[in-house]
Amino acid sequence: MKQRKRIYYNAEQRRLIWDRYKQGDSLHDIARMFNRYHTSVMPTIYRTGGYRPPERIRNPISLTLSEREEISRGLASQESMREIAKKLSRSPSTISREIKRNGGKKGYRANKADDAAWENAKRPKPCKLAGNKALCLIIAQKMKAAWSPQQIAGWLKRKHPNNEGFQVSHETIYKTLYVQTRGALKKELQKHLRTKRAVRRSRQATNKGRGLGKIIDAVPISERPASVEDRAVPGHWEGDLIQGSNNSYIVTLVERKTRYVMLAKVPNNKTKTVIKALIKQSKKLPTELYKSLTWDRGAELSNHKQFTLATDIQVYFCDPKCPWQRGSNENTNRLLRQYFPKGTDLSVHSQLRLNQVARQLNERPRKTLEYETPAERFNECVASIG
Repeated sequence: MKQRKRIYYNAEQRRLIWDRYKQGDSLHDIARMFNRYHTSVMPTIYRTGGYRPPERIRNPISLTLSEREEISRGLASQESMREIAKKLSRSPSTISREIKRNGGKKGYRANKADDAAWENAKRPKPCKLAGNKALCLIIAQKMKAAWSPQQIAGWLKRKHPNNEGFQVSHETIYKTLYVQTRGALKKELQKHLRTKRAVRRSRQATNKGRGLGKIIDAVPISERPASVEDRAVPGHWEGDLIQGSNNSYIVTLVERKTRYVMLAKVPNNKTKTVIKALIKQSKKLPTELYKSLTWDRGAELSNHKQFTLATDIQVYFCDPKCPWQRGSNENTNRLLRQYFPKGTDLSVHSQLRLNQVARQLNERPRKTLEYETPAERFNECVASIG
């Protein structure tokens, strides 16, 4: 098999690669445009941790590549510096300095001179974390405690409202983790991110699109009361199954107003099994704090009538292919992948372990709760009905 010639992407091709990556295209799809494998475009993306480098703009008064090529041709024709300068409408001193710092009359090469000019023009802005070891230590400690960069940033702002030296944006934390040339945070901390990714991924990227089953007598989400929609009162939950290898599953439940999380171990995704687990979970809460449940169109809740009959809890179903209609639960499932990565066997985790994970999530500050914890908000609701 004949080996394909190595490709070196020019500026326009790299721009196209970044455009497609930002749109959510996979590396395989991007590489296919150039008749290459995904490993061909990986260096372009991974070199800066998935962050698109800012477009560099040439200073209007700087010499251009075409002007440098004209200088090179003039030197080859043994023209004087004044003659070259006159052709380019430049000062003779500008041409003289250009030639002198790039090899002289005999060694001047237009491409090398232009590359050197670009390199010398770099003025990298120092990272805020690079000179603040105390702040880096705090961030590392919180990440090891499974806090997200956004939670850390919000907590720091709340903890040190009048000290900007101890405030940092979550984007700065992410960039310092992914762009290792910044050198402030160790690469090992990436494993404490929920996704454990080594590179930033586009928000548009998704692998969703599986078919959804038909639920008999399903009550659509459009019939859900307005008080549920605006999160005005507690007691309305969103639920789902997350799946692991070997057909293993975990039931996830999130209260819409407080973002309080409950998890249940199930041996399979059969409707009888899931309904039994949901009924058991419902008995752990006061009736005032469990009034409705919103689910997707998964077949595991096809026997939803039995659940409603046993608990007097109304079940509402999202529209097909509209996971954002139970956004709190979708977000929680993403958080849970930090503890239960995709492709791992979920059956090895006991109910005790699930309770520990739920407790850790419930005791972490949340941006949407103004950096209070779900446990604090939920306990307030319990106290109000006591």
